[in-house]
Amino acid sequence: MAKVTNTTQASFYFILTGIPGFEVSHIWISIPFCCLYTISIVGNTTILAVIRTEPSLHQPMYLFLSMLALTDLGLTLTTLPTVMQLLWLNIRKISFEACFTQFFFLHGFSFMESSVLLAMSFDRYVAICRPLHYATILTSKVIGRIALAIICRCILAVLPSLFLLKRLPFCHSHLLTHSYCLHQDMIRLVCADIRVNSWYGFALVLLIIVMDPLLIVLSYTFILKSILGTASWTERFRALNNCLSHILAVLVLYVPMVGVSMTHRFARHASPLVHVIMANIYLLAPPVMNPIIYSVKTKQIRQGINNLLFKRNMCLR
Repeated sequence: MAKVTNTTQASFYFILTGIPGFEVSHIWISIPFCCLYTISIVGNTTILAVIRTEPSLHQPMYLFLSMLALTDLGLTLTTLPTVMQLLWLNIRKISFEACFTQFFFLHGFSFMESSVLLAMSFDRYVAICRPLHYATILTSKVIGRIALAIICRCILAVLPSLFLLKRLPFCHSHLLTHSYCLHQDMIRLVCADIRVNSWYGFALVLLIIVMDPLLIVLSYTFILKSILGTASWTERFRALNNCLSHILAVLVLYVPMVGVSMTHRFARHASPLVHVIMANIYLLAPPVMNPIIYSVKTKQIRQGINNLLFKRNMCLR
């Protein structure tokens, strides 16, 4: 089996895979993918535009929402080029450097999604459990520091795994099982000892994929305790309704994430189609669903969208 080292990477490339067993139907399959990508781009761009143009939305909750929309937009634009060029033009080759670049942004934005949802749970905790101190705790300066911490956290999480993988030789077989470059997919092609990579990946799972949901659950435990202990039924309903959008966003991210992990762990010999579908749901569901959830469930966002459309119609007249 031939190996590719750091001195021969320039001529090395990976081959992406579309929908296994449905290659002849890629043009038709591209239609729902195109619709989902369009919904994600238009939806998240609209959320950002509404928050930017409405002074009343320049509050911590909506600033965190803008971070979530930016993250979803980044995740969408990271996978869109390779997915759509494969489905439309059957371009399956991707260069070594391009694949690692996509690897960095894909996993970086995935971790960022989890980190932003964790920050949003802290926002909900402060708003409900310490409402009198909300404005003094979550100042613009603090929010800026949280955003910077999230970016640094994600970069520092992804870079070591990228460099650990890049230093290893790859086998002559360079066929990936997805239409984008995932770490768990690329590492299968390595012709060397990957124990260090595996241990680092395990530590990363514990520190982000496991710890973030646990901290989110912990914050909601305190929120429920505060609501049930001091509020009337009307206030309880109002407080829970304010958290509903965030709870749905958490479920949209972590339910597919758990499904992908369980599939890789317990269904390794399942049809490749199952793995592809699960991975696509995991990467497409949050960017598509989050703008819909917040547009439907958040009155202020709905009003902002109506104001934005009204101003646009007035300008067109």
